Amino acid sequence: MFQTLYSYFWWERLWLPANLTWADLEDRDGRVYAKASDLYVTLPLAFLFLVVRHLFETYVATPLAGLLNVKEKVRLKAAPNPVLERFYAATTKHPKQAEVETLSKKSGCTVRQVERWFRRRRNQDRPSLLKKFREASWRFTFYLLAFIAGMAVIVDKPWFYDLREVWKGYPIQSMLPSQYWYYMIELSFYWSLLFSIASDVKRKDFKEQIIHHVATIILISFSWFANYIRAGTLIMALHDSSDYLLESAKMFNYAGWRNTCNNIFIVFAAVFIVTRLVILPFWIMHCTVVYPLELYPAFFGYYFFNFMVAVLQALHIFWAYLIIRMAQKFITGKARGGLVVEDERSDREETDNSEEEEEAAVKNGPLSNGHPVLNNNHRKTD
Repeated sequence: MFQTLYSYFWWERLWLPANLTWADLEDRDGRVYAKASDLYVTLPLAFLFLVVRHLFETYVATPLAGLLNVKEKVRLKAAPNPVLERFYAATTKHPKQAEVETLSKKSGCTVRQVERWFRRRRNQDRPSLLKKFREASWRFTFYLLAFIAGMAVIVDKPWFYDLREVWKGYPIQSMLPSQYWYYMIELSFYWSLLFSIASDVKRKDFKEQIIHHVATIILISFSWFANYIRAGTLIMALHDSSDYLLESAKMFNYAGWRNTCNNIFIVFAAVFIVTRLVILPFWIMHCTVVYPLELYPAFFGYYFFNFMVAVLQALHIFWAYLIIRMAQKFITGKARGGLVVEDERSDREETDNSEEEEEAAVKNGPLSNGHPVLNNNHRKTD
């Protein structure tokens, strides 16, 4: 049965144009072609990426955070309460009003104390600023190096300047060593992102991130064994062109460098919109949808590849909406503290006036009528 499924899966009519077989893509006369078996190496490489990431975050990102003076926000801890803790762990982190009132009776706390306890407990579970900075540093480093490497791989190729060259001689197109390593490294990195997504900082677009990683892995894998390598390298380089800008803006955001963060974010937004909403749909997708039909009748692989690109494009539109929302807040002066990159995908720290007063008390001393009482033995400094 497995052999039958294997045969159906690799049926030439699914993945190759008419009148071509896998035998046409066998190595000969010094020409080397991409093979599905090449992709096996990406799984161990993905785990190697996780090891390298751990070392990078420990020995590079953490000291860098210290140099940039990344400071943790003071978080008030929830007082130990077995009743509330059991409900928090087993039922929900966001109790409804009726549940809050029931918990108030069971725990002997007031309703307001229960609400405050859940706010503090949820904040305790949120990732620290250092964790966010380390993640952003790792992704910034990879995306920047990947973009530089990707441009080095494609900038001297004729299909970088003339998209019709992408399909010249397809699928009998020999693979270059630089293309091999570019593909293996990119695919390995996205496998590592998928493996670590459960432990990484969770944002509101968690599901969209999973869809993005899976779609990217499928698209890279398919474009490899169906020899869509030229189109694949263009799409990967296009994606890397803006990602490192976003991660660097986050780093400066966490470090409190607001003006630098704002300026980088504006550049990122412009690059993202131009590359993802203009170049990708009107140049790259036009190249992958229109030009192949001038050479071959449409086949399943053609539809499959363009469908996966369309999935990524839909995600780009979703993220562009979030980016435009952030830019709009900045332009209209509604961004908090003039800061653009308050990530719309992130869960914010929960607080209210009483919480802020208590945090001020932790930093500055006791409160009097809602204001910190200054120690008379020290001068007040601005």
